[in-house]
Amino acid sequence: MPFQIALAHHSEDALKILRQILAPQPDYVLAWTASTGPETQRKCRLGAPDMLLVDLALAGPDGARLVCDIMHASPCAVLILSDAIAKNAGKVFDAMGCGALDAIATPVLNKSGSVAGADALLKKLATIAKLLGNAAPSAPRTPSRASREADRLPPLVAIGSSTGGPKALATILAALPGDLPAALVVCQHVDLQFAQGLAQWLDSQTQLTVTLAREGMRPRPGVVLVAGTNDHIVLGPDRTVRYTTHPREYPYRPSVNTFFESLREHWPGKDLAVLLTGMGRDGAEGLASLRKAGWHTIVQDEKTSIVYGMPAAAAELGAAAEILPLDRIADAILKKLPTPQGKKV
Repeated sequence: MPFQIALAHHSEDALKILRQILAPQPDYVLAWTASTGPETQRKCRLGAPDMLLVDLALAGPDGARLVCDIMHASPCAVLILSDAIAKNAGKVFDAMGCGALDAIATPVLNKSGSVAGADALLKKLATIAKLLGNAAPSAPRTPSRASREADRLPPLVAIGSSTGGPKALATILAALPGDLPAALVVCQHVDLQFAQGLAQWLDSQTQLTVTLAREGMRPRPGVVLVAGTNDHIVLGPDRTVRYTTHPREYPYRPSVNTFFESLREHWPGKDLAVLLTGMGRDGAEGLASLRKAGWHTIVQDEKTSIVYGMPAAAAELGAAAEILPLDRIADAILKKLPTPQGKKV
């Protein structure tokens, strides 16, 4: 059955370009269009589409409010369109906190007549449609080569998240002291163009230092490394950050499963892994393997999850040593670590 897509944008030119992109695609059908926030809400109530592409600026200064209202009254899959990505990063994360699945730059018409951003949009739509169809390929498993080396490494807190993740991450990080003796690495499903904005926004929410994870970086106490590309983040045998394109066919990018499996194979400590709100099943198998390897595992509960997909899958596999509401996860982490009080330098 064709995938029903609705378009909500204040600009008729933008709606025309979006219709032009979708028209040749046999798998997509345009359900309806809207040009104002109230019209979008009314049409969603009359018939929620499979996916809604909505202009972040449609509702004025508080564009995220429209997404929150839609998700409350007539939930559907929402993809945010934004004309100024870097400038609107905070609003994008607010909208994702209400349940928007992802965000992408609004396609525009070039002087040559071609549409810039069309291919990126179609790729994003295909990925989300696949996820909504419950496609959940498993990350390939590799033989365990758990190191017994007596490296002097800090305790590691590994966190995986997706839909609703930015605000969940901010809640947890805000409750941790700046001189936390543990290193943190975050694998959040977010497009490359928003990664830098996510790191900067999270850094403003916490006493910890938050930065994009770059090739060759080593986890350090009090520092949060955030996955910064559309490739999969892993820790290599030398305990430094690496990025890999494999598995190429995996719809979740970066993949929490791939990240967790790299920890099981290459990180010698038996530390903490946390799986937060998100659609699909990414991270569940990886978390289960970490728990079997001796890690302490924490999963966000259903009530506080924006989407109880990834956490539910982990719970079904018995991957969670603890299932906790969001506001108790930071305390659970602290209980497992020596935590002197300190302030961000």
